[in-house]
Amino acid sequence: MADESCGQTPAAPATPTKPGARMVKCVKFGTEMEGLDRVPWKGELGQRVYENVSKEAWKLWVEHSKMIMNEYRLNPLDPQSQKVMEEQMEQFFFGEGAKLPEGYVPPRAKA
Repeated sequence: MADESCGQTPAAPATPTKPGARMVKCVKFGTEMEGLDRVPWKGELGQRVYENVSKEAWKLWVEHSKMIMNEYRLNPLDPQSQKVMEEQMEQFFFGEGAKLPEGYVPPRAKA
């Protein structure tokens, strides 16, 4: 999942949307897609994500955030760790894309 291509915009998946679903112009995929059901983060950033990020793009963030939590050894209950995650989320969706931690080596695929 996390590799050098994380900064590039992935192709939009062809996931069917539910009738009446809330649609957003997804900042990650650049197309109209099904939006999140609720604001996923507190504050202004959470509102921006809710208004501009699709469910599919949020799934990418969840996977990326797991790697960040592990690589930086963050504690989700620690306010400083939450600040790091917020900065990473801002970069992932509204900045230059997902940057990998310095020295990150992706796990090897099991054969």
